[in-house]
Amino acid sequence: MNSNLVQELKWRGMIHDIMPGTEEQLAKEVTTAYVGIDPTADSLHIGHLVSIMLLKHLQMAGHKPLAVVGGATGMIGDPSFKAAERKLLTIEEVQHNVDCIRRQLGRFLDFDNPVNGAEILNNYDWMKDYLFLDFIRDVGKHITVNYMMTKDSVKKRLETGLSFTEFSYQLMQGYDFLTLYRTKGCKLQMGGSDQWGNITTGTELIRRMEGGEAFALTCPLITKADGTKFGKTEGGNVWLDAEKTSPYKFYQFWLNCSDEDTARYIRIFTLMSREEVEELEARHREAPEQRLLQKALAKDITLRVHGQTAYDTAIAATELLFGKATTEQLGALDRPTLLSVFEGVPQFTVSRSRLEENPTLVDLAAETGMFASKGEIRRELKQNSISVNKRKVAEDCTLGTDDVLASGCILVQKGKKNYYLLNVE
Repeated sequence: MNSNLVQELKWRGMIHDIMPGTEEQLAKEVTTAYVGIDPTADSLHIGHLVSIMLLKHLQMAGHKPLAVVGGATGMIGDPSFKAAERKLLTIEEVQHNVDCIRRQLGRFLDFDNPVNGAEILNNYDWMKDYLFLDFIRDVGKHITVNYMMTKDSVKKRLETGLSFTEFSYQLMQGYDFLTLYRTKGCKLQMGGSDQWGNITTGTELIRRMEGGEAFALTCPLITKADGTKFGKTEGGNVWLDAEKTSPYKFYQFWLNCSDEDTARYIRIFTLMSREEVEELEARHREAPEQRLLQKALAKDITLRVHGQTAYDTAIAATELLFGKATTEQLGALDRPTLLSVFEGVPQFTVSRSRLEENPTLVDLAAETGMFASKGEIRRELKQNSISVNKRKVAEDCTLGTDDVLASGCILVQKGKKNYYLLNVE
C-alpha cells in the first residue's frame, strides 16, 4: 500500500479540497473510497476523466475503488452549479446508460484483483424500495434545513428557483455515502470541487447516525487556460464512445491543446511519473514546434480509451491531413474517420455503374463538377499536380471500381492542399 497517495495527487494538481485526517486515514489502512457518476448519457465524456483517474490512482496505491452510478439520483438531477433543472430520466433510460458506463469504466479500473478489485454499484438498488415516509423519518431528521441551505450549490440557485426535488439531492447523495459506509466500509468520497457540499453532507450523516468518521477529497474543475470550458468543441462534448467522438477527433482534441494546458493535462490524465513528465517538458522546450508534449498526452490517453488499433488509425488519419500518409494507410481508414479528416472538403457523387465503364478522370471531373472544365483538369494533369488516392496520375488516367477505398470514396488531390472526395453510390 502506497501511503504517499495524497502527495502524488498534489504534485499532479488533482486536489482542490481535502478534509482533515484524510491523509492519515489513507496511510493507516486499506481504505475503500467512491466516486459518483450521474448516468445522464449513455457514455462518459472527458469531463468525467478526472474523477476516474482519482479512482485509478487510489487503486494503484493499494486502496479499493467503488464507482457508484447514480441510477436513483440520476432520475432527479444534481443542482450543483447548474443554471436550470435537468431533464428527468426514465428508469429504462437510466439502466441503458448505466450498462454503457460499466463497459467504459472497465478500461481504467481492475475489477478482478482479489484484494482491492474495483466494484460498480447503482444507488437505485438501495433506493428503489425505500418508502418516502421512511426516508424522511429515518434520514431527513438528522440534517437541518439550515445546514442544507449553507451549501453553495443551493445558495447559487435560490434566486433563479430550486425545486424540492433538487433540494433533496444532497440528502440522497449523503445517504449513498452512509449506505456504502455501512455495507462496504467505505470511508472516503471523492469528486469534483462542485461536489464538496454534497460529500460533506454524507460525512455529517455518518457522524450523526453511526458515530463514525468519514472523509472527503475533491479535485479542481478543469478549465482551459483561455477561460473556456474544458472538454467542449464546436461539435459538443468529447465522448469516450467511438461512435459519438471518433478516435481521430479524440486524438486531435488532445494534440491541439495549448502548451500551458498540456502541461497540466499530462499530469492529470496520464500515469506518467514525475520524472517522465519533467523530462518530456524539457525536450518540449527545446523544440516546441514538434509538440512532443501534446503527442505524448494524445497517445497515452487515446491508447487507454480506444486501444492500439484505433490509435494507429488516428495517427494515419493525422498524417493524411498533413500530406504524409501512404496509399495503404489511406485505404485502411473507415468511412467515419475519412469523413472526419476531410470535414468541409468538397464532395461529389458518382455511381458504381459509371465506374464500371472505366471513365477517364478528365470526363469524370467534368461530369461531377469537381473541376470547372475539362480544360482545367487537363492543365493540372500536364503539370503533374493531380493525385488519386495519394498516387500521382498521368493525363490518360482512368478510374474504376478498383480505385474505391474501403471507406466507399475516392480521394482526388490537386497540389498539396486541395482535396476532393468522390462518394461512390
